[in-house]
Amino acid sequence: MDEPCLNVNLAGIELKTPVLAASGPFGYGREYNDLVDFKAFGGIIVKGVSAEPWKGNPPPRLAETACGLLNSVGLQNPGLTYFLEQELPFLKNLEPRIIVNIVGCSVEEYVSVASTLDGRPGVDGLEINISCPNLKAGGPAFGTDPGTAAEVVGAVRGQTKLPLLVKLSPNVADIKVIARAVEDAGADGISLINTISGMLIDIENKKPLLGAVFGGLSGPAVMPVALKMVWQTAEAVNIPLLGMGGITSAEDALQFIMAGARAVAVGSGIFYDPGLPVDINRGIQDYLTAHNISELSFLEGIARRGVD
Repeated sequence: MDEPCLNVNLAGIELKTPVLAASGPFGYGREYNDLVDFKAFGGIIVKGVSAEPWKGNPPPRLAETACGLLNSVGLQNPGLTYFLEQELPFLKNLEPRIIVNIVGCSVEEYVSVASTLDGRPGVDGLEINISCPNLKAGGPAFGTDPGTAAEVVGAVRGQTKLPLLVKLSPNVADIKVIARAVEDAGADGISLINTISGMLIDIENKKPLLGAVFGGLSGPAVMPVALKMVWQTAEAVNIPLLGMGGITSAEDALQFIMAGARAVAVGSGIFYDPGLPVDINRGIQDYLTAHNISELSFLEGIARRGVD
């Protein structure tokens, strides 16, 4: 048997491997230049980019918890102009596809970033982060309401021909409703999940440990929740899914693919093991070889077949 094929097409983006770097922990890639094998990634989803620089949340911003990491960075970033001038020249010379995570506090901000990136050499797709606060509506995240989620996606869709992934928040009553709304609005694919809302308390100082009080939980602790939401979303939409949330092994990645994801993204796991993408690809390839499977696509959603 020939070596199994790991190539996948995610929302119109051709990837040489099914493993991507999730937005956030991987920064803009440069931070890992001497630590990772970039060829192991099918794509890199860069840290969020807004129209203007964002300062982010007050410290402390990070805290470890059982099998996870709690963060309240607050989407700090240097803004679109800096990204285009300082980060994109480095990124576009890498082998992986480059997907830019875009953020905003208004529909107009999302549109501004998307329209500027449209057709930009080195940008292969956009990931719309709709977990941002909708300031015009008093602060709730765009992604917690199907109407506002669809509004953002539809507005961005009207300004770019780039493939659009939409990153969904797990902090909703029914993920399927949100997923269908963004699909109908023009999304080419869905990324899920973003972090789960949580907090910790410093018992010696008798106050919340994080400066912003609440943060987002990532890491192995959230993996079963993320897997469930991929399963639920796969039965609700007809566009491809990018699964993420606590993936730290090839076994984890294979579970997401069997639940309905076409590809996977690794995030906080890279903090403690920069070699994780290489290990996941190798493990997936070994599994395919051992089971005499020539194409990874054969496994997409296989666990769903025959299950009501």
